[in-house]
Amino acid sequence: MPKLLLVEDNEMNRDMLSRRLQRKGYNVVVAVDGEEGITLSHSEQPDLILMDISLPVLDGLEATRQLKTHPQTAQIPIIALTAHAMSGDRERSLAAGCDDYDTKPIELPRLLTKIEALLSTVSPR
Repeated sequence: MPKLLLVEDNEMNRDMLSRRLQRKGYNVVVAVDGEEGITLSHSEQPDLILMDISLPVLDGLEATRQLKTHPQTAQIPIIALTAHAMSGDRERSLAAGCDDYDTKPIELPRLLTKIEALLSTVSPR
């Protein structure tokens, strides 16, 4: 069962998305800010990270930059999640190191397609 790390500060979004992903067969670990996301990425070694961009303590773009520069986490695919789908957000997310980008509100079938595509490109741990 693939392990996903969901980094999301909004409790309602976090609970709803983690439950839906668990029902689809994923093991979901949750972090509430970018700093905790980095810590859990190292200790849990998830297969994929879903990274909210607007986070307290350390925003999702900076957390992604740090994860992508560390040898232990650099190969973990990251999907940026944001409600702020403004012009340039996708490009900023990809430039920070995210492997894909999705907008909120989450459309689960679309997100699952992106998750499955990225998981198919990584070797099992």
